[in-house]
Amino acid sequence: MNHSDGLLYQYIMDHSSTITERWLDLREKVDGSIYSVDNQDEVEELLRTQNTLTIKTVTSTLLDDQTTFMENMERWALIVAKSRVESETPIYEVLDAINKVRVIYWSFMEEYMLQEEPIITKEMIIRWSHLIHAAFDRLNIEFTEQYYRLTEKKLTAQQEIINEIGAPVIPIVDAIAVLPLIGEIDAIRAKEILNLTPSKCIERNVSHLFIDLSGVSFLDHIVAHQIFQLINTLNLLGIESTISGIRPEVAQTSIQLDVDFSNVRTYSTLKQALIKQGVKLHEKKEKIE
Repeated sequence: MNHSDGLLYQYIMDHSSTITERWLDLREKVDGSIYSVDNQDEVEELLRTQNTLTIKTVTSTLLDDQTTFMENMERWALIVAKSRVESETPIYEVLDAINKVRVIYWSFMEEYMLQEEPIITKEMIIRWSHLIHAAFDRLNIEFTEQYYRLTEKKLTAQQEIINEIGAPVIPIVDAIAVLPLIGEIDAIRAKEILNLTPSKCIERNVSHLFIDLSGVSFLDHIVAHQIFQLINTLNLLGIESTISGIRPEVAQTSIQLDVDFSNVRTYSTLKQALIKQGVKLHEKKEKIE
């Protein structure tokens, strides 16, 4: 690090807390935002700590060893992205906050250059401008990449939960289980049911699966075909299938779509299907006073 860069580095680091406080002073009241001025003290302290890290990271670009800057940048991006994903902060709010830091940061550089005007050359100003703005640009890019990766990971985990809820294989007794399908089933959900259900049945040692359609009000050709494929797949795995709860309109649609469920046992209700299978249902008796 040359002497002029070292002096600027030290000046910025000496004023990092002031830069942070000026940045915090720019906050306004925004409902639900981590950057809202009326947030709790611990949130403000978090922002203060992270903004100080931002300043340190950007300023490290003045060091001769750019490896240090790259390492600082990656660590900063991961910390800030993780924090903003957890707080569900929109990415545009974060980029706006970083831009405000850039503006304040550069104002301190201007103050320094005015103070040291006799020894500051045009070449030095141009060089510093390039280094600092390039550092902020790199921070924006690294942050958005980390934010995207963490968001994708979070969405994948949420989708797995949704898939589990959307196609739950519920053990009843011994090796018998129920797959209750509720709500609208589109082609995507039907495919997920087809892909996930067989493995769930094997994991739970299911030998007989009751597919209950009492909560399904609409059945198109694609969905009906997927259910038919599911039954065939289960059959190949040695798992018996029974369909229950087919509503009149769904049955009529199946006939119109020429979907053949004649080789599958069907019942109007899940209760009826379970009783026929020999599953004993313990009904609650009303108390007679």
